[in-house]
Amino acid sequence: MEKSKILIVEDSETMRHLVSFALKRLSNTEIVEANDGSDAIKKFRREHFDLVITDLMMPHIDGFKLIQFIRNQQDNARIPIIIVSTRYSPEDRERGFSLGANAYISKPIHSGTLLQAVQNLLKDHNTSILHKSIEKEG
Repeated sequence: MEKSKILIVEDSETMRHLVSFALKRLSNTEIVEANDGSDAIKKFRREHFDLVITDLMMPHIDGFKLIQFIRNQQDNARIPIIIVSTRYSPEDRERGFSLGANAYISKPIHSGTLLQAVQNLLKDHNTSILHKSIEKEG
């Protein structure tokens, strides 16, 4: 079985490492880190990801712009996106979901909540890919 590749986009090195550490408990995953939205876009141009976890408030390109970029790429339009942010306003949540985020988790992060969201979204995403593959073959 192929590993699921997860991109963590977070400008705080400490928070990036905490999220990465929590996700290492998941089997069959590869973790890639980006320190801001610009770095994430560079990585997207070179490789494919199965799930993205992004902060909202980052220098250069914020999480909202990153979500727009991802959703505007045909190959990436269905990749699950989880927002992890200290900002917990209804407006930010609504904007994130309207741009195409699949989940919104407030900091401080409870690792169990994050792991459950990641597992559920990867399962749904992988099932969707399998169905598309079967449709193409049939």
